[in-house]
Amino acid sequence: MKKPAIIGSRKYIDKPFWVLFIFLIVIAIIALFSAGSKLTFDPEGSTLGPILSQMMFIAFGVGLAYCVQLLPTWLLRLAGYVIFAFSFLCILVMLVPGNPFVVNMHEAGRWINIFGIQFQPSELTKLGLIIVVADQLGRIKTDEDYKQRFFWTLGLTVVTCLMIMTSNMSTAVLLAGIVFLMWFLARIPWHYLAITAGTAVALLVLFYFAIEFIYVRPQKELDGPFKRAITQVKRVDDMITAIKTPDAEFKLTDKNRQPSIAKVAVWRGGKTPFGVGPGNSRERDFLSYAYADFIFAIIVEETGIVGAGVLIFIYLAILFRACFTSSKYEDYSAMIMTMGLALMITCQAFVSMAVSVGLGPVTGQPLPMISKGGTSVIVTSLYFGIMMAVAREQTELRNRVDESVRESIADAPQITL
Repeated sequence: MKKPAIIGSRKYIDKPFWVLFIFLIVIAIIALFSAGSKLTFDPEGSTLGPILSQMMFIAFGVGLAYCVQLLPTWLLRLAGYVIFAFSFLCILVMLVPGNPFVVNMHEAGRWINIFGIQFQPSELTKLGLIIVVADQLGRIKTDEDYKQRFFWTLGLTVVTCLMIMTSNMSTAVLLAGIVFLMWFLARIPWHYLAITAGTAVALLVLFYFAIEFIYVRPQKELDGPFKRAITQVKRVDDMITAIKTPDAEFKLTDKNRQPSIAKVAVWRGGKTPFGVGPGNSRERDFLSYAYADFIFAIIVEETGIVGAGVLIFIYLAILFRACFTSSKYEDYSAMIMTMGLALMITCQAFVSMAVSVGLGPVTGQPLPMISKGGTSVIVTSLYFGIMMAVAREQTELRNRVDESVRESIADAPQITL
């Protein structure tokens, strides 16, 4: 059997993954033009500048995914450690008070600017941690390895999520949940999982009540790296208040404006199966971040339950394709890595959708490949590139084995009676 080349063959490119990827890109471009009215009519900038900028990010992401899919998985795992180390260092730097590299937007310091390049380190950290955890879990060979690899990845996840939590609670919780699912796929003993899940839930509940009764209700300020905890708890309170408030007593305020208008958009789209039609959204002009966190609400308004169903189907199809690819792959760490990335895309999508339709507190989680944001689009493209690399390598290796078997049979001496 021939030794695999560093750059894989293009004839083994995984077409189903590409079809799903392209579908998301088409939806992203249409949704961006529909939901980006506030960007298009920005008096301080060019008319189509922000939209064209986002399309450039999408084009770059497509090219990146194409190149990454041709790389071997061992190289991608090595790159995962580099990405994780770099992003971890960036988050450490962001924790330094008064750091000039930190860019604050919407009262959150989630962005860092290095030599004019602005990005969110937490997005890279999600990618890096998933790859590192998958690689460590793939090294399990004995019962002792289960314990060692579990506690190693547990410590790494706890430290990483605590650092991300200082600026983005939802990302930290989502990332921890994905790692938990990866442990489940790696068949970590159930009592480890039960104790970890129970402890995590208890600590989150304790954290909520501590912030609620010590800072929020007494209206005290919280300084330090976890100062955004007050904002995070208030968002949960706002959601609970909205559920308990009768319709007759509802009042539109600055606090509930975005989720309330998003609900109106969903309601308008639900009048007919196909919504009000592409480009006919009315609420996009009143929704501050219609092109970002609440873009799903505009999609529902314009395309109704049919458009929402198609989008949900695409995200689920990504997960099912990853399951199919992983089920036939002999490299255990590559299988877990593929599933971790697919779970991140799908779970993040459902969290974003839930927020848009009022089923969860405002989190700021973008809809993968569709919400406006350069870092999110590029990192999601990397997810696709890595998953397609695993699928391509699996197909290529299997075909090489089949060719080797056929050659062996052809070269075998013929026995005649």
